[in-house]
Amino acid sequence: MRFILVLVGLMVGCVLHPELLFAQDQVVLNIKKASGKITVDARDSESDWEDADIAKDFRQFFPFDTSAALAPSEIRLTYDDDNIYVFGRMYNRGARKYVTPSLRRDFRGESNDAIVVVIDTYQDRINAFSFGVNPFGVQREGLVSSGGATSQDLSLDWDNKWFAASAIHGDYWVCEMAIPFNSIRYKENVDQWNINFYRIDSEYTERSTWAPVPRNQSIFNLAWLRTLQFDRPLKKSGPNISLIPYTAPSVSRNFLAQAATRREAPFGTDAKIGLSSALNLDLTINPNFSQVEVDQQVTNLDRFELFFPERRQFFLENADLFSGYGTNGAQPFFSRRIGITRDKSTGQNINNPIYGGARLSGKINNNLRIGLLSMQAAPDRSNDLPSTNYSMLSVQQKVFSRSNVSGFFINKQAFGELGKKNAVSGLDYNLGSRDGKLSGKAYYHRSFSQAKNDSAYSSGLNLEYTGARMEFSLLARTVGAHYNPEAGFVRRTRFNQFAPELFFFTFPQSKIVNRHGPGTDVDLIWNDLYGVTDWDANIWYNIRFQNTSLFYVRVRQDYVFLFSPFDPTNTGGLQLPAGKGYRWFNVVYNYQSNFRKKLFLSVNGRIGEYYNGYRQSAAGALGYRLQPFAVFTMDFSYNRIRLPEPYNSADLILIGPKIDLTFSRKLFWTTYIQYNSQISNLNINTRLQWRFKPVSDLYLVYTDNYFSDIDLEGERFPYLRANFGQPKLRALSVKLSYWINM
Repeated sequence: MRFILVLVGLMVGCVLHPELLFAQDQVVLNIKKASGKITVDARDSESDWEDADIAKDFRQFFPFDTSAALAPSEIRLTYDDDNIYVFGRMYNRGARKYVTPSLRRDFRGESNDAIVVVIDTYQDRINAFSFGVNPFGVQREGLVSSGGATSQDLSLDWDNKWFAASAIHGDYWVCEMAIPFNSIRYKENVDQWNINFYRIDSEYTERSTWAPVPRNQSIFNLAWLRTLQFDRPLKKSGPNISLIPYTAPSVSRNFLAQAATRREAPFGTDAKIGLSSALNLDLTINPNFSQVEVDQQVTNLDRFELFFPERRQFFLENADLFSGYGTNGAQPFFSRRIGITRDKSTGQNINNPIYGGARLSGKINNNLRIGLLSMQAAPDRSNDLPSTNYSMLSVQQKVFSRSNVSGFFINKQAFGELGKKNAVSGLDYNLGSRDGKLSGKAYYHRSFSQAKNDSAYSSGLNLEYTGARMEFSLLARTVGAHYNPEAGFVRRTRFNQFAPELFFFTFPQSKIVNRHGPGTDVDLIWNDLYGVTDWDANIWYNIRFQNTSLFYVRVRQDYVFLFSPFDPTNTGGLQLPAGKGYRWFNVVYNYQSNFRKKLFLSVNGRIGEYYNGYRQSAAGALGYRLQPFAVFTMDFSYNRIRLPEPYNSADLILIGPKIDLTFSRKLFWTTYIQYNSQISNLNINTRLQWRFKPVSDLYLVYTDNYFSDIDLEGERFPYLRANFGQPKLRALSVKLSYWINM
């Protein structure tokens, strides 16, 4: 604990160090109110576009960050009482074709051509909105949190109503956007926001930005925004109330439970109420989350619970106010604990009905954010769940240039079980240096219940530094033996962890390699009972190519002390005994191809020792794109584990073919088949989606699960014989949701 406090002091000192506090450039983009009506038609025929300031002279972000963009871009902005408008003209050096994976909304990655606007309406450089469009008129919107320091800080799961149009011309393409003020949050009576634009160009393997961003940082890092100056203070845009009613009739049957066919026709509604231009109230009555895409299954060789991300719209706006506490694997609040449970018969995640809930989030002023949530879940007797209330209060105060102090209180109360409740509270200090190079956090949390309350704490420090040719990170944390946040996600308790990483990079004068270099990391875990229980040490070599492909290899040494019996195959075989340590050596690799190509591949794996035996594994995805209407992918995972008798050896196979058809920007059909030998399950999920109006959808979803037996024969050239037995769970549902602005 003393060690962590010392590191916290060092971190606070770093943010105050003058070398880290230089000012951003003072370039300003002026925006004037439109004199007439703006029509979103990808034509700049209105006179207001001629009078608008131009954001131009984009700089390269990739492959280099020291030169002007090869493909110039020009962006103009204007606004009226209802919308802010963006017009972009993206030039090329001659006629060409453009790349898009499909016509599906919320594209991501280098396998696109696109222009994106990032808007920080509060000028805090911590949170922002992101809106993008590609040459085919496909839209994407997202939320940037935690300063945008890493790729994980951009979430594209958020959905809202806005409009865009694109057109392709001979040697350039154009786009026009209308972003309603009601779709974003901002403070009234201010005349400045922060803004940046970035372009992804597939022809020249180039990413460029208006406000220059160092290539060692994320392209949407909020430290590098410039000022957007309005010609007059902004007012509240008028009533901001939206209703999203739904109905979702379904028919299902659980064959393993020998239950009768179940027919349901639920209906409910969500409401979004703008209490101010900066504060939003979300309400839900009898919500239904059947549109949530099926989780991608994984082969589980871990001793601890696996993490699956949240995708449900109700929980996404200002999600960092609720889920951003702690560190990965030690989070006091995890929204997927609400409304989702695991079916005992199939092992699949299923909906746990929710009676209703409310969620208040947003800004009180430019420096103070607040979040308040309360949800009431229905009982699920088949899975032994009582009706439970989940509530959380979160407060965040900005300090220094890009840092904040956050505090929370969480309460989980089970109804019908007198006295059964669980509470957690804590504080986090989130660090963000002005130049974006230094980020991190320090925190202390404590849980309270009727059970043991001694050692019921979690504390830690995470620090990351990204320099021009060096990256360094440090994780130090401790979780007490009785820390128990029931509404959170904690993989393990009673441990201390110390994990530093250090990487170096060289940027050669090469047409093939963009950067390369070595690295090393160590992860050490120990506790008061057994001493050191886990450690691993790695030596890395990373290569990034000019065509955007990636490769790394690392040599790894592992050690695990089993404080409880464990079967390394997780197949129910004889377990290795507790009280013994195992050390093994292996080589880990990862390759990601150039995703701009129609045929693409990502693969990772390892070869070497494993506990008291050996393991060979390969996992990844192989895909082919029929641009822009279809993407065919095959997710795969194969683990060949050989342990000495009498322990289980296993060949674990997971195959997941996926067909994603996008007939237009409004009609999509996705079919996902997942075969998992480890849990003996074949899952089929097919979903037809018609977006008949913005954020209004009709879904037709069919899900089926079968029990399958695995027989692998032959030692050198094993083959798979899958005997499909009885079905486990089958469901057919229709869902209609409609967004109504009041």
